[in-house]
Amino acid sequence: MTMPQASPDTVNAPRPWALLAELTHACPLHCPYCSNPLQLERRSAELSTEEWTDLMRQAGVLGVVQTHLSGGEPLLRADLEQIVAAAESAGIYTQLVTSGTGLDEARLSALSTAGLRSVQLSVQHADPLTSDRIAGRPSAFAAKERAAALVRRAGLPLGLNVVLHRDNLDAVDALVELGVAWGVDRIELANTQFYGWGLLNRAALLPARDQLVRARESVERWRERLVGSIDLLWVVPDYFDGAAKPCMGGWGAVSLTVTPDGTVLPCPAAASVPDLDPPSVRDCSLSWIWDHSAAFNRFRGTDWMTGPCGGCPRREEDFGGCRCQAYALTGDADRTDPACRLSPDHHLVRGLVDYSPSRERPPYVYRRPGAVPAAH
Repeated sequence: MTMPQASPDTVNAPRPWALLAELTHACPLHCPYCSNPLQLERRSAELSTEEWTDLMRQAGVLGVVQTHLSGGEPLLRADLEQIVAAAESAGIYTQLVTSGTGLDEARLSALSTAGLRSVQLSVQHADPLTSDRIAGRPSAFAAKERAAALVRRAGLPLGLNVVLHRDNLDAVDALVELGVAWGVDRIELANTQFYGWGLLNRAALLPARDQLVRARESVERWRERLVGSIDLLWVVPDYFDGAAKPCMGGWGAVSLTVTPDGTVLPCPAAASVPDLDPPSVRDCSLSWIWDHSAAFNRFRGTDWMTGPCGGCPRREEDFGGCRCQAYALTGDADRTDPACRLSPDHHLVRGLVDYSPSRERPPYVYRRPGAVPAAH
């Protein structure tokens, strides 16, 4: 195996504990907020069963203890049970991240037998018709409701994941009530991250500031009511608070992402950085990639920081913010994340969020295979 050139600034990296395994970009839904790249990976380019099996073995040796089996829709992989079994053999806890479409009792039983430990189910809205409109697929909500019932009957832990945006922030109360009715153990309310299709649809998805205030207040009330019964997580929005969020616990610090074709990334959106040149598990071992690749070492630690980040007392807490967001907004991944109020580019974010809620917005551009927009 020929290894690419390592970074001259390789650091003594900690061991990763989490793996996001993007098994496929294929998906029956067409969500406009999807963070997957505009150029979706073809099925023919996906890692084989044997390659995913070996990757799970390598991940276990490297120190990974938990994996999210995601996509696209991972249920579209006919070999999902074998991948789950490989992770189980490697000592890795598996969580299926799914739209619920295509999940039936026999499939869930086979996955559970293979070692699946928990399920995270996505929902777009508490109202079935609105949920289907956002997902871009009729009857998608009904499939989710059936999937939730199946998981509960099987006795597996069940989480509900909702990506929040302008069209559903006012339904936070109803969404939490839905999770309670479905008997979930955890609800994650994650404000949209503007990457991939989400960035393309940003003008349609951005909420008004007062929507976020009301939603946050609702979450706090529900947390008091649900304490000890359901874990309620609120993932803060990127653009509104004037503070940069920690990037994945630090670039190349705690987790790694493997895309359908075997590209290994320090975070799910890192492929958007044009000069990163991320390596592939088809060319390199996972341990070499984690310890020595230039892509994983480029923004590790704090030595790379310039501008406000270099001398900021919070640099060990927020790690300079999101590198992918810095690139998306400024064209330079080395700049301070414009979400931070100290960034010289913070006006770019303020200009996006300080707008009238009545302003016209474009229609969604739905995420569809083969439909790659010409411009970002």
